[in-house]
Amino acid sequence: MLRHVIAPVRHFSQVSNEILRHPRLSSDAVRILTWQLSLPQDADESLSRTAARAGIKKGAFNRAKAQLKEEGYVHEWRRQGLRGLWATTQLVSSVPLTAEEALAVRDGRPAAVCPAAGEPRVRVAGRHPEKTPEGNTSTPPPPAAQAPEPGREARELVESITSLDPRLTVPRGMVPQLVALAAEWLDLGHTADDVRGEVRRGLPGRGQAIHRPGGLLRYLLREPGPVAPPAAPAPPPRVTAMRECAGPHVQPMLFTPDGDEELCSVCLAAAPRREAAAAATAHGAAAVRARMAGRPARQ
Repeated sequence: MLRHVIAPVRHFSQVSNEILRHPRLSSDAVRILTWQLSLPQDADESLSRTAARAGIKKGAFNRAKAQLKEEGYVHEWRRQGLRGLWATTQLVSSVPLTAEEALAVRDGRPAAVCPAAGEPRVRVAGRHPEKTPEGNTSTPPPPAAQAPEPGREARELVESITSLDPRLTVPRGMVPQLVALAAEWLDLGHTADDVRGEVRRGLPGRGQAIHRPGGLLRYLLREPGPVAPPAAPAPPPRVTAMRECAGPHVQPMLFTPDGDEELCSVCLAAAPRREAAAAATAHGAAAVRARMAGRPARQ
């Protein structure tokens, strides 16, 4: 068996092998489910509309929908809204959910769902349509309360990371995981440049494909490294003012000292010669005074 696969760099969705190889889901059920999971988060498309766009007839659609509901990938609720009109709320998830977990997702409460490594988290792929499959019209119920998002700084950091390389196209379902990991780095004191540098060092060469960019980023950010100690501040520049040389100058001589010296470089160089001349002068004066006093000159 030969296979030729070219990984797309944009406009693609990650679907688990559990869905693609599900032993009890028909091809129509898998197609409807993967189609719904590929829609944007705010897409307002019912299951029946997806089936119609996919060319699935009504009878096949009803059987596929029943399979998805039985396996826990689809949940529905019919509720009476304002003015007595009935509305159907549909929930599609990338992992099987129990009735209690589905209710928690619908109402915006934390769901006790732990997807396997590498799979996207649960998300609602479609809200209830204005026109239900049964033909009833209704007023949409208010949107479910969303859990508070992580810090804006961590989300912006993840967005900047995915723009480092065109191969880092991450599915929407993995963004919350990456934001949480980035927040851990920032909370420990790392800068955004530290995190981006860690990702750059872990990327394969430009000529190599990245088949699971979300999994790669999750691996690179799984354990924050130690925070580098801050660099020692540079010593302040030595600023020395000009001062007047204390040497024998006819006119005042200003110079810029390197330290605490009080003589300019010319006087420092001439100091040994002046000391030798002064010693010779003192010795000659002593010899003259001795001769005048009738004493032998001291050698």
